[in-house]
Amino acid sequence: MQNLTVSLVQTTLYWEEPARNLEMFSEKLANVEGNPDLIILPEMFTTGFSMNPVVAAEPMAGAGLQWMKQGAAKHNCVVCGSIAVEDQGKFYNRFFWVRPDGTFEHYDKKHLFTYAGENKDYTAGTKKLIVELKGWKIMPLICYDLRFPVWSRNRFSESEGFDYDVLLYVANWPEKRSHAWRIMLMARAIENQAYVIGVNRLGVDGNEISYSGDSAVISPRGENLSNLMPHQEGVETVVMPRCQLDSFRDSFRPWADWDSFRLD
Repeated sequence: MQNLTVSLVQTTLYWEEPARNLEMFSEKLANVEGNPDLIILPEMFTTGFSMNPVVAAEPMAGAGLQWMKQGAAKHNCVVCGSIAVEDQGKFYNRFFWVRPDGTFEHYDKKHLFTYAGENKDYTAGTKKLIVELKGWKIMPLICYDLRFPVWSRNRFSESEGFDYDVLLYVANWPEKRSHAWRIMLMARAIENQAYVIGVNRLGVDGNEISYSGDSAVISPRGENLSNLMPHQEGVETVVMPRCQLDSFRDSFRPWADWDSFRLD
């Protein structure tokens, strides 16, 4: 099976300025190297983590999703990230997975960050999403979801194999909790025998909250394959070797002893 090449975009966001953010991301994507299969943007990449959805949210056919479609077609790869969206009278923190042909899937953030009041105006999602790319199965999640390992638990069956090969987190994760971010990304990779990707923003938002990035690609062994540094603007392209995932799963098999359970 083929390797997967991913580009992580770690950058400052302009607070509640969608047009300015989209222009900035267009400039950054113009310099992407390595012919990636997947370009990953942070959580709420058009606005920052705004708890004012009347201002931040756009309709499903809004500028953010249209820009993602154009970007995916231009770069001939999947473009993904989350946007504040209004859909049928409700607001969602919605992750979009947009293919070069313009088709897309979405995942609504399951665990809303009550500490910041996200649950007051946004509606929680109820369904997981697993997408496929070049034979890889990828499960996208959003920021606070990282703290809930049961929701992200991998499973194995003889008929279907593993539920996923990659866990993908997009985030606006504050610098003051960056240690937890780094440790939990490694933990999710190790416990699920999967690659884990975390893409986080930089800068200071409209609530004077600071972000250090700490974006990473973690191997199933818990090793960081990324060279992005905290507080470093950049677009980094990382190759994830498929053979290393398969050989590790074959040689070390705790998945055969995983507990079986159902999430109600």
